[in-house]
Amino acid sequence: MLPSISLAQEIGLAALFVATLAWVFGRGHVPRDGRFHRPEPAAAFEGLAAIPPQRGAAAHPMESVQLTEAEEQAFAGLVRTLPRN
Repeated sequence: MLPSISLAQEIGLAALFVATLAWVFGRGHVPRDGRFHRPEPAAAFEGLAAIPPQRGAAAHPMESVQLTEAEEQAFAGLVRTLPRN
């Protein structure tokens, strides 16, 4: 028993120590377990099934916008003002 702290504080320190030991031993077990470090097959990274691949510009009329000559010139001017990194 430490003379400078109360019984409640000693119980808290003991609980913290036990929790720390449990965490350290638990973390030490994870790298040895192959479930978390097994490499994924190469086919898994080819693309996600939930996200469809992008289509070309002429895929659907709702996905393209016809600009007037003035709009095209304004857009070209805007693009020229953007900084190039």
